[in-house]
Amino acid sequence: MSYFVQEQLKPHGLKGISDDQIEEHWTLYRGYVQNVNGLLEELARIEPGSRSWAELKRRAGFEFDGMVLHEYYFGNLRTGVEPGRQGALPRALARTWRSFGEWERDFVTTAAMRGIGWVILYHDPFSGRLFNWWIGEHEANHPVGLAPILVLDVFEHAYMVDHGAGGRSPYVAAFLDNINWRVVEQRFVESHQRRLPNRFVVAA
Repeated sequence: MSYFVQEQLKPHGLKGISDDQIEEHWTLYRGYVQNVNGLLEELARIEPGSRSWAELKRRAGFEFDGMVLHEYYFGNLRTGVEPGRQGALPRALARTWRSFGEWERDFVTTAAMRGIGWVILYHDPFSGRLFNWWIGEHEANHPVGLAPILVLDVFEHAYMVDHGAGGRSPYVAAFLDNINWRVVEQRFVESHQRRLPNRFVVAA
């Protein structure tokens, strides 16, 4: 079974993140989908235990996580959605960080850390706790068993077209202005029900 590019997730008309930037970024995502399919086909052909097989096994997490994280990322972007101050998630954020604003400050500060990778708001469906987590590259430092609720790409390729190599700060501000809070709320509800959030859904 092959993986497919999820065209329904592609955002348009965002504030502060141009369609040209999205197009460039989308091309990279499409490459991850192709790489995952090619890698899985090769693994099915290669003798288990060989050097080539072992190298593909080591690459698998990078390619697969690169595909999946981009699907969560693009899926939580949309213009025209009101700030997420109502609903179960904002209340949970305020309980964890004392206020919505304090959560946002922690999220932005995490995104300003040196390095490339992702900032992810995770939910632990068993303890109910929320965490802003730094992920190195695509596959390093994921907390096992936690559900991704809000996903931010902080690789330079996410903002180079609009802001240049040093433009992470205005990019993160633009990201916050374009969060699809309906999708993010839905992910939180699904995780609260101990179901993995559906990364293919686009809320109206």
